[in-house]
Amino acid sequence: MSETFGNNLKLLCSHYRSIAEVCRKLAINRAQFNRYLAGQSRPTAHNRKRICDFFGVEDYELALPEDQFARLVGARGNSQTSASSGAPLLELFESINQHASDLSRYCGYYFEYSNCMSVPGQILLSLVHLREERGSFVFERQERQERARGGSAEDWVRCRYLGAAFYLQDRVFLIDYESLTGNEMSQTILIPSFKSRITRLNGMKTGVSSGDRRTPACTRVVWEFLGSDINRVNAYRQVMLYAADDPRIDEDVRQRLAGARIRHGLFEIE
Repeated sequence: MSETFGNNLKLLCSHYRSIAEVCRKLAINRAQFNRYLAGQSRPTAHNRKRICDFFGVEDYELALPEDQFARLVGARGNSQTSASSGAPLLELFESINQHASDLSRYCGYYFEYSNCMSVPGQILLSLVHLREERGSFVFERQERQERARGGSAEDWVRCRYLGAAFYLQDRVFLIDYESLTGNEMSQTILIPSFKSRITRLNGMKTGVSSGDRRTPACTRVVWEFLGSDINRVNAYRQVMLYAADDPRIDEDVRQRLAGARIRHGLFEIE
């Protein structure tokens, strides 16, 4: 078995807390799985299908060159594994934590739906991970847009936002920066849920469009809670632009987003 397969499998496993957790969920012997990771043994067709189904990848994708596979699954490099690693926002707002309320019940993964600032009439679906690290609440938001329909992994424009979250009185404030280029910041304000079970959160986001003019803009957003433990690779595959009438977008989400159009240059709701 090639070393490429083992390294790609390691990359998939890095999205989970431990190799032991992956083995437990796959019901594959740890020693045998370690041989897969080391490229010393080839999984049987049955185990290979289980691995692919679990991580949400195709069989042939596991044999792709490592850099191409990393782009395909939206993997982070080791230097960016944490939104708190050297993030200037956390240093800037560290003192706010003294006045902020606990955000623990909101930690987990979300799909964020928003009216795309750079492509009017389209809905942008992003993947957000909100978590607690060393007493602070941080989050990562991943976006991607396809340059041309049916393009390869290299034909997607990707953005990765790292930021900090604060629960101040009756609102959740999130501020982030685009970590791949460092040329953009955005702010989101969400209305918290007082239900026993979190489903969807409404709010507004301000930022700039990705066009040449980088026009300031704002849009209504909807956060849909996915859970604290999800198949991240499979969820990332859904991150893209959708037409406003795409049947994959829930009608309730469309109605929530329709209440406000994007305003360029002015931050106001219609």
